[in-house]
Amino acid sequence: MNQRATLPSGVIASLALAVLLNYIDRGNLATAAPLVQDELKLTSGQIGLLLSAFFWTYAPGQLLAGWAVHRFSIRLVLGAGVALWAVATFLTGWAGSFTTLLLLRLLLGLGESAGFPSVQLLLARHTPEHRRGMLMGLITMCQGIGPMLGTLFGAMLIAQFGWRSLFFALGLITLLWLVPWLVTMRAGQVPAYVEEAGSQVSYAAILRRREFWGVALGHFSCNYVFYFMMTWLPTFLVKSAGFTVTRMGQIGAVIFAIYALSVVSMGTLSDVWVRHGASLTRVRKTLVLTSNFGAALTIACCALVEPRSAVWFLGLAGVFFGMGTPMIFAIGATLAGPRAAGRWVGAQNLSGQLAGIIAPLVTGFIVESTGGFGWAFVISAAVPLVGMIAWGIVLRRIEPLEWRGVSMDRVAPAV
Repeated sequence: MNQRATLPSGVIASLALAVLLNYIDRGNLATAAPLVQDELKLTSGQIGLLLSAFFWTYAPGQLLAGWAVHRFSIRLVLGAGVALWAVATFLTGWAGSFTTLLLLRLLLGLGESAGFPSVQLLLARHTPEHRRGMLMGLITMCQGIGPMLGTLFGAMLIAQFGWRSLFFALGLITLLWLVPWLVTMRAGQVPAYVEEAGSQVSYAAILRRREFWGVALGHFSCNYVFYFMMTWLPTFLVKSAGFTVTRMGQIGAVIFAIYALSVVSMGTLSDVWVRHGASLTRVRKTLVLTSNFGAALTIACCALVEPRSAVWFLGLAGVFFGMGTPMIFAIGATLAGPRAAGRWVGAQNLSGQLAGIIAPLVTGFIVESTGGFGWAFVISAAVPLVGMIAWGIVLRRIEPLEWRGVSMDRVAPAV
């Protein structure tokens, strides 16, 4: 029995806040990196490893989270994940060595892996298709607002009280999120959802679908350039462009604000387009292909100009990033449907987060060996061009898939 009543506004707000904190906390080390590097005497290669380490557990953790949200209460799965990453964030403020930072980044990634499988499964179960673009846009907008606030206020906090204060403050704030979450998700707030016997879809069934591999490769391509920006933008602005930490925070905040506004406006536009009769295939593909091409073009331009001038192209890139973000998750939710959404997004997000492992590492070693970001921009521009093949050719149509002969682990809990 599929329930498609829209989620209560309190639940939507809690999910959006969780995504916002998710992106603030995963990006806090990038904001602090210039000072952490100097204080702990770390090389650019070591900073690249630390920025990448988060994804070493976050990426495979998607599979575990995708399984868990179908088997246990989403309320408890997401709550436990947030509690774990809040503790990891707070303890980072005490770190005094590369090894300690590395272990805490791994713990942070494991906790944050509960986020998107939980969000996607709730939306797939409880939201109609013609509203999903807007709701996904509102929630994923926080992928831009999080780095915007984290970069702006994080830089101000660091400049005033040092980089350790940033982690202490964010750890406590994240832990407080559990209060509204547990209140809004209490019994009766979300419609019950009971899966029919034999209705759950296995990972093996998902991996046999051509559509999955198109979305997985496309997700990787979008994430590579985004994570390159998210993890190395503060260091680029301070070390290469010569901006102060405070000025870096202001510039980074503007870039991520542009991205956030683009996300919510494009998500809303996609829903309006669908309601006026356009097919999901036409709407979603047009936006995501334009996003990839525009990101490739603007990031490539950054390699051709001096560092301070690159800021303008990075701001324009934010528009194109935002154009594709709500489409990535809306496409996955449409294809998978409520029977497979948690596992599908877990597997899809695993592919997408591999970009988070690779982009910071590749960039770190390029900067260390060449002394600049030129080739890092070139590589980051090439990846979304490959992604256009995935979105345009490998993925043929965007419509709910039929799942036959699947087996069930157990009847899913309501929420």
